[in-house]
Amino acid sequence: MKFELNEAMEVLERTPQALEQLIGGLSAEWLRCNEGEGTWNVTEVIEHLIEGEKTNWIPRLKFILQEGEGKPFPPFDRFAHLREQADTTMEQKLQEFKAIRRHNVAQLKELVDPALHLELTGLHPTFGAVKVRELISTWVVHDLTHTAQIVRVMAERYRTDVGPWIQFLGILNK
Repeated sequence: MKFELNEAMEVLERTPQALEQLIGGLSAEWLRCNEGEGTWNVTEVIEHLIEGEKTNWIPRLKFILQEGEGKPFPPFDRFAHLREQADTTMEQKLQEFKAIRRHNVAQLKELVDPALHLELTGLHPTFGAVKVRELISTWVVHDLTHTAQIVRVMAERYRTDVGPWIQFLGILNK
């Protein structure tokens, strides 16, 4: 086991700023590009991250700490953001993500004592018993997954423009 709460928080605390640096102020063309039909663009990924902050990580953590394996926590709708898109700018979305993440990291620090809580289990509606450390680890890897997705989606925009160099650009070689 390699999980360390302090190390996990290093990524959770940095993700909003990293994404702000990467996509803040970009033209709409960068934010609307995707990897093809049925895939998400950069804006949709950010909206998904915001939705997760509101309805997934901390609510599930609280549920586990309160209910244990007594009853399954509510499922997370991974596509809710596609039905409820806010009419805000990317800068506003990034600020919302940053604010809610700051709040959620503070809650995480307040709720979880690594010596007491990491091995506590809750009941996932699909997987069954899951540990607090697994939920937090998933939160971190979820951030990294969507950061990689954003970069991959942006690279896709220039797929045909790179010409023969595509053979050296692993991000474009699916």
